[in-house]
Amino acid sequence: MPDGWLTMDDLPERFRMLPGSLRDKTRATTLGSGVPALLIHPTWESPAPWVFWMHGRTVSKELDPGRYLRWVRAGIGCCAIDLPGHGERYDAERTHPRASPSVIEQATGEIDGVIEDVLHGDWGPVFDPDRIGIGGMSLGGMVTLRRLCEPHPFKAAVLESTSGDLGRLYSGEDLPDDQKWPVDHAPEVTARIDPSEHLDGFRPIPVLAMHSEADVVVPWNTQRGFLDRLAARYEQQGADAGLIQRLTWPQTGAPSEHAGFGKVANDAKTAHTEFFERTLLNTAGADGGADR
Repeated sequence: MPDGWLTMDDLPERFRMLPGSLRDKTRATTLGSGVPALLIHPTWESPAPWVFWMHGRTVSKELDPGRYLRWVRAGIGCCAIDLPGHGERYDAERTHPRASPSVIEQATGEIDGVIEDVLHGDWGPVFDPDRIGIGGMSLGGMVTLRRLCEPHPFKAAVLESTSGDLGRLYSGEDLPDDQKWPVDHAPEVTARIDPSEHLDGFRPIPVLAMHSEADVVVPWNTQRGFLDRLAARYEQQGADAGLIQRLTWPQTGAPSEHAGFGKVANDAKTAHTEFFERTLLNTAGADGGADR
């Protein structure tokens, strides 16, 4: 086994919490510029499509292994990373809302190096370079959207409980006065990381946006407005705005209607798995090309 490439049984207890049916499909390693990652593959033998996945603020890449298990059973692999200051590179200061802009900026810059290592690692060419999806929950979804504003290799994206209009999110205009964003971010800092400020570079690909309409952390109105702007951008490029799919629920029962999808979690996992099956396994459902 290559140096630095560990099976899950080699790792501390918190890593061994993955279900046994997923554990033997998973490898833990460090990629790019020191980014802790889980690599998950259906067979570790033949090329498979895969998803670059990012968690939300305060948690880690081990969160919600059920999504990974569904992807593997569908024939789709995964690279899940710890965001800066999270998981194996924990730093309490960087899990605070005031650090979100720096986390988004750093993580956006780390993605390409991680992908290069995935594609050219010692495990061989088992991660298909032409069938890569990307996605994230909350903060990870913000990183996803910012990265998609530049040339990229991704065929499809899933967004969970997130928004691409950070100026509007941080202003709190969609939140009650007692639930405003807890930190003021300098406009010049927000502008660098705000996907809505960089939509000219957003190439149309299939997108699935999932949200609770009662979310009190990232309000659905904030994301809905962004998706409307993104759809207009697609149409300006001669693309079908229907490539952007929206799946919402009035309420889910999740904490703050934000952390997961509560009573509809099974429906949400099924929806994003079926989406990646259509867009990655069935290449006819993708956009037909990627910038590399």
